[in-house]
Amino acid sequence: MSTPKPTRPTPRKAAPARADEKPAERVVAENRKARHDYEILDTLECGIALVGSEVKSLRSGRMSLDEAYGRVDGDEVWLIGCDIPEYEKANQLNHQPKRPRKLLLHRREIRRFAGQALEKGLTLVPLKMYFKNGRVKLLVGIGRGRKTHDKREKLKAATAKRDIETALRGRGRGGR
Repeated sequence: MSTPKPTRPTPRKAAPARADEKPAERVVAENRKARHDYEILDTLECGIALVGSEVKSLRSGRMSLDEAYGRVDGDEVWLIGCDIPEYEKANQLNHQPKRPRKLLLHRREIRRFAGQALEKGLTLVPLKMYFKNGRVKLLVGIGRGRKTHDKREKLKAATAKRDIETALRGRGRGGR
């Protein structure tokens, strides 16, 4: 008579992701000043061509989008002025911190998005760089530069809205 083999508990599988859940995003850098300096008309998510030491530097959260902008060159789009500092442990295989980096877009996206920028005198502005499913993505906006008086009007409107919300919040608690 043979003895039954002891059974091992089966490993639990992770619950399947629901369709309405957003994939995991980890923001590396955000260009908050861009929303102040530009009126963003449309946005587009694109990939970016990087070397290994740049990705390592991004994973440690070091980069700056402050002076960066997009430029269309033929049927390619380039990110100019983006500062990704050197990765300390990369030695000779390191990258140049402010080199131009190619943005990865489909041709139809380049024609539609960058064509708008050329004909209307708009600017390609990088808004946010983040990791999405292990890949580096860049959120690029097409924007019209704001004049100083437009910036002031926007700040006044935001302040007024915030004051109204705080007043309404105070009223809701029973304060008179």
